[in-house]
Amino acid sequence: MTQPLEHDSASPLDRPAGNRFDRMEWGGAFGDLGTLIPFVVAYVTLLKVDPFGILLAFGIALIVAGLYYRTPFPVQPMKAIGAAAATQAAQTLVITPAAVYGAGLVTGAIWFLLGVTGAAKKVANLISRPVAVGIIMGLGFAFMLEGIKMMSEAWLLGAVALAATLFLLVNRVIPVMFLLLLFGAGVALVQEPALLKEFANIEIGMRLPSFYLGELTWRDFWIGLVFLALPQVPLTLGNAVIAITEENNRLFPQRVVTLDKVAVSTGVMNIFGSAVGGVPMCHGAGGMAGHVRFGARTGGAPVILGAILVLLALFFSGSVETIFKIFPTPVLGVILFLTGAQLALASCEFGPGKNERFVTLVVAATAVWNVGLAFVFGMALDFALKRGWVEL
Repeated sequence: MTQPLEHDSASPLDRPAGNRFDRMEWGGAFGDLGTLIPFVVAYVTLLKVDPFGILLAFGIALIVAGLYYRTPFPVQPMKAIGAAAATQAAQTLVITPAAVYGAGLVTGAIWFLLGVTGAAKKVANLISRPVAVGIIMGLGFAFMLEGIKMMSEAWLLGAVALAATLFLLVNRVIPVMFLLLLFGAGVALVQEPALLKEFANIEIGMRLPSFYLGELTWRDFWIGLVFLALPQVPLTLGNAVIAITEENNRLFPQRVVTLDKVAVSTGVMNIFGSAVGGVPMCHGAGGMAGHVRFGARTGGAPVILGAILVLLALFFSGSVETIFKIFPTPVLGVILFLTGAQLALASCEFGPGKNERFVTLVVAATAVWNVGLAFVFGMALDFALKRGWVEL
């Protein structure tokens, strides 16, 4: 069996006893930017959420996750909530920043209670393996498709960046992520020379945390609960509890985590995040795939990324939109595409039976569209096949 990072993603990865902070961990730290940056920008530009709270909450959550789990344990935006909030804000202006904080508070309470009572494990034990594998595969394909869409904004740039990244992934001297980001920054400055002036005008200003739940009204709370938090629950169960637990334990069998532990972690970071002005967060399996794909092997990677985000929050939160312009969308698309490929590869071990393989494929295809519905439909299909109600 080949040893990873020569990248047999179906194999466990060698892991040292403690966290590392070497150049590969630094490269892997940025492997999740393809999901982080677009959602942060959407929250800031469309909903006018204060970037200080977003960056601070993400940064502290990443640092704690890296120190606690000691694997490249990710922290990502909750995608269903982020997409719903951005869409509604753009169309009807119903969703306010306070509603987002309310959604984070409710989400945190739900997962904290499920974790401390042991209910998360009991619920997850009802999920058949073909459904779980299908969710991971579907998420991988969804990431790849979104990456292609992002690269299509400038096909030549995206194609060159993808080809060069694939060629350089075997390089162990300089992490390919550094080269990719450096290339993207150079292209951004060539295409938009005014960025140099914008960067020169960036001001450093120290800010301290504030308590954001004081502005939460009952109307905001109910909007956050009904329109944002509840639709996210099936997605979080599939992607950010079951899938990440399986992914972590497969890649890092010496650092096994439990479903209840991940649920509690999700709850705590969202309760804290909503209090300081953060947005709903989760431990998405795609984030670990991204960190691993670009070299991370320990919790050092999330600690590094978290520290950078905390520094941005404390000193540069007023210039976040300018700073993020240095990462062209096609380059972020390359990161997302390779993250998806890494995730999809992890789900290639199909069950032995035709019915199991069929459930996995159906769930994967549906998950590309909607993970929550894929989860529900897959469970129903698996149940019907086992009872003989459906025959292939």
